[in-house]
Amino acid sequence: MPEPEEVKCSFFEVFFGAGVFGARVSACGPIGYNDPMDLLRQSEDAAIAANAPLAVRMRPRSIDDVLGQDAFLGPGKMLRRILTAGSLSSLVFYGPPGTGKTTLATVIAHQCDCEFHTLNGASTSVKDVRAIIDRARATLASTGRKTVAFIDELHRFNRAQQDVLLNDVENGCIILVGATTENPYFTVNTPLLSRSTVFEFSPLDEHHIMELLRRAIADEDRGLGKLNVHADDEALEHLARISDGDARRALTALEVGVMSQPREGKAQKIRFDLEAAQESIQAKVMKYDAAGDEHYDASSALIKSMRGSDPDAAVYWLARMLTAGEDPRFIARRVAILASEDIGNADPRAMQVAAAAYAITERIGMPECQLTLAQAVIYMACAPKSNASAMAIWTASEDVKNRRTQPVPVSIKDAHYHGAAKLGRGQGYQYSHDHPGGVSPDQEYLGVETTYYQPTDRGYEKHMSAYLEWAKKLRTPGEKK
Repeated sequence: MPEPEEVKCSFFEVFFGAGVFGARVSACGPIGYNDPMDLLRQSEDAAIAANAPLAVRMRPRSIDDVLGQDAFLGPGKMLRRILTAGSLSSLVFYGPPGTGKTTLATVIAHQCDCEFHTLNGASTSVKDVRAIIDRARATLASTGRKTVAFIDELHRFNRAQQDVLLNDVENGCIILVGATTENPYFTVNTPLLSRSTVFEFSPLDEHHIMELLRRAIADEDRGLGKLNVHADDEALEHLARISDGDARRALTALEVGVMSQPREGKAQKIRFDLEAAQESIQAKVMKYDAAGDEHYDASSALIKSMRGSDPDAAVYWLARMLTAGEDPRFIARRVAILASEDIGNADPRAMQVAAAAYAITERIGMPECQLTLAQAVIYMACAPKSNASAMAIWTASEDVKNRRTQPVPVSIKDAHYHGAAKLGRGQGYQYSHDHPGGVSPDQEYLGVETTYYQPTDRGYEKHMSAYLEWAKKLRTPGEKK
C-alpha cells in the first residue's frame, strides 16, 4: 500500500469529483474524465472546491495531520494499526459534530486502494444504495478492488436502507464507513452493527483547536496565509473555548471574523482580535437532545453526583440540563426519587424538601424554579445517605414474586365486620399501647423470621436502629417478628 504522500488524488477530487454517488478513488488517483459530461462535472467540481469553506479546505490529508482521538488513533492504537496494515473493515464513527469523523473518512479514501463513494443518510434512497452495490460487485469482479461507501449521518438511514447493505458488507464487497452523531447502538440495525467496529469520537481539546486555527492562518494553499492575518492569542483562545471541541465551528468563526475585518496600512494587514472573535462566534451552542444520549447521560450524572455527596458536580449538571432546555419537572421528579432511594430515613426531611421542590417547580416554572431546584439538589448531595428503605422494598418484592405467599396471621386480620369473631379474626391480638414501651411482647406480624429493613448507622437512621434494638429486647425471647 502506498504511503499517504504517494496518493495522487486531491482532497477536492475525493469529495467534489463525485457526482451523485461519490468519487471513484484509488491509490493512483481518481478515475479520469472521459466524456463531455465528465468535463462539465470537472468544471463544476473545480468551482465548488474554489468556494469551499475554510473548515472543508483545512481537512487533513494524512493520518499524521489528524488531531485528537488518541484513544484509537494514537501510535500503536487500534485504528491506526488497521489503516497502516491496510486491513480495512467496516467502521462506524460516532461522536459530536466537528470532531473529525468525515476527516478520518477522507484519510481512509487517500490511504486505501479502493473505490470510494460518499452518501448522505438524509438524502439517499434504497435505489442509490443498490446502484453502488452493483458497481462495487462489478469492480470487484473486474479489478479485484473493493469499494468503500462513506455514509454521513448514518442514523438517518432507515431500517430498509441499512438492510440492503447487510450481505455485501458481510462478504466484503462493500466496506462501510458510517458517521453519526447519534448513539449507533440505538440507531443502527444490530446485524449491521455486529459487522462493524465502532469508534467513539470525543470533542477536541482546546490545544488541538488552537493548533488547527494556527494552521489555517499560516497555510497559504488552503488556508488564510495569503491574507496577512495577525491573530491575537486571546482571540484564538476564545474561539477554542467557546467552540466546545467542535473544530468546524471554530474554523468557520475564524473565517467569518477574518473576512469581515478591514485591511490596515500599506501591508494590507488584517487584525483578528478578541472583539472580532467574540462577534464571529457569539453564543456557545450546546448539543442536547431531550430524547438522546445527552439527556440520559446528564441526568445519570446528576443523580450519581447527588448520591456521591458532591454538591459542586450536582449543581453543574443541573445547570447544564436547565441551560439546554431540559424540562425542570423531569429534574424535580429525579430529585424526589433520589430522596427515597438514596437518602431515605437517614434524613427524612429530604422527602419534604423534594416534595416542596416539585410543587414549587410545577407552580412557578423557569427561570425562577432553578433556584428551588439548586437548593434541593445541594441539600440531597449534602444529606446522609442510606438505601436501606429501597433495599427493603426491593427484597420484599422479590419474595412476593418468587416465594410462597405468606398468609396474614389470624391475630392481625381485620375484625371490624359482622361475623369476624365467628371466623376467629383478631383473636389474640395485643394492642401495643397496652404494654410497656408501646411494644407488644409476644405478637406475630409476618409469620416467618426474616429481615428486610436493615438501617444504617448514618444520620437519623442510627436512632431508628437503636430503637429497633431496644424494642427487640422488650419482646419475648425466641418470638417470631
